[in-house]
Amino acid sequence: MSEKILSGAVVDAKTPTVAPLVTQLADQDQRAWWQKPNLRHLYLFMIPACLGVEYTSGFDSSMMNGIQTIQPWETYFDNPNKARLGLMSASYSLGSICALPLVPLMNEKYGRKKSIMLGSIIMIVGAVLQGASQHFAMFVIARIILGYGIPFAIVAASSLIGELSHPRERPILTSLFNCSWFIGAIIAAGVNLGTFDMPSDWSWRIPSYLQFVPSLTQLAFLPLIPESPRYLISTDKYEEARQILVKYHAEGDENSELVAAELAQMKTTIEVELENKKMSWRAFFTSQANRRRAVLALCIGVFAQWSGNNPLSFYLKKILDQVGIKNRKTQNIVNLGMQCWALVNGTCAALVVRRFRRRSMYLTSISGMFCVYIALTVASSIYAHSGSTGSGIATVTAIFCYSPFYNMGFNALTYTYLVEIFPFTIRPKGITMQQWWGRCATFINTFVNPIGLDTIGWKYYIWYCVWLTVEGLVVYCIYPETSNRTLEELAFLFEGKEMQDKVNARIEKEIVDHEHTEIVVNTKTDRNVV
Repeated sequence: MSEKILSGAVVDAKTPTVAPLVTQLADQDQRAWWQKPNLRHLYLFMIPACLGVEYTSGFDSSMMNGIQTIQPWETYFDNPNKARLGLMSASYSLGSICALPLVPLMNEKYGRKKSIMLGSIIMIVGAVLQGASQHFAMFVIARIILGYGIPFAIVAASSLIGELSHPRERPILTSLFNCSWFIGAIIAAGVNLGTFDMPSDWSWRIPSYLQFVPSLTQLAFLPLIPESPRYLISTDKYEEARQILVKYHAEGDENSELVAAELAQMKTTIEVELENKKMSWRAFFTSQANRRRAVLALCIGVFAQWSGNNPLSFYLKKILDQVGIKNRKTQNIVNLGMQCWALVNGTCAALVVRRFRRRSMYLTSISGMFCVYIALTVASSIYAHSGSTGSGIATVTAIFCYSPFYNMGFNALTYTYLVEIFPFTIRPKGITMQQWWGRCATFINTFVNPIGLDTIGWKYYIWYCVWLTVEGLVVYCIYPETSNRTLEELAFLFEGKEMQDKVNARIEKEIVDHEHTEIVVNTKTDRNVV
């Protein structure tokens, strides 16, 4: 068995990447995940426990979008507009920013599952307070609490999905993580559509209270899935990690070549990372490789929020008002339809992510969004000058064309790419860094957007056209390709060939030692039987 495994572990001297040892072994297994009982159960329980974390974010954005069409809400909070409305929406991101310094500490010390639990409990408290809000300040504070809980769950869940999944399905599952955002958004849009014409305050309190449901679901299903094997190895619980991999990646086969190779890669890679002292925040500034990762975290966080999605997610009502679509029911229907369409195309993008290169998907995504925003700018300017009904239809068409391009890149790839570029020991900090930049970008964007839309109208869209051009240039120049590799094979992507050769040699030795131990044990057993 060792010869077969090691045959895939040779490193081409001309190639600075680790040979895809585990990738080769995983691809040899042609059985689909649904034909493997243990893996099938794991994935089904991961949907509500991990992928469902993004339900809350999607619910929040869609609820705040639709709640602005509810007359009792506007009356209760004295018709919030411009900065006041911006603060009510942006306070969710403000809470996230406050929590982020503690998020990696929680992940590293207590593991992924306990971090998700903590975040879910905090969000339940925030949702209850939001539904019970008696005035503007209470509503804002409740949303800050909601936002405070979400990064604990997002950072841990996105890491856990990548670290538990079988190598074949990992890119798809990490891509589907963001797609669950649309499920929450659809539910919120549907609830808003059902309550917007209620004459009482319950028209907005019901959607506010229901925001605790996703978190309650996570608490219910988390006990049914295991902890991250990589986390267990990092805390010297090697045998427990091995049993998890044997059960879910090998369907109980104790002699699985794939599990032996995975364990060797995980153990060796984590040991090398710890030897190189990559655990501290200081690590992001002491090596060129980690500085590159830090820059990528910044870009991924900011680009995911400043690509034109924020106005459509939080201020659709204002956009539709500016092109003559002012009927509140129609606005809610457009919001619901937009979320349903986004779920369809976002899921499709996630399911095909293994077939395309990461850079190609990002560049196609940005180019498409640029074209859509050009169309949106032109259609809105025509309505502003002539009041043409056709321009309103063109605007809605542009809005629906936007989501396939956005989802192709910034929905399908965000967490897939993050999990790939950050090695295990700094993965929580890396995703936290991306969250920090993303939440800061969202806070600024959410606060500024209503002011810009109210002040300069359609001209505000020109900013996004310019910014999308900048994004395309940055992605083309600095984003590395990471497709078709396991997490351990990408762990030293930026460190160079020397480090990768060192890791390969240690992985080979680990596998040989493992095989030698098995042979000795089996020989002794045979002698005892005789």
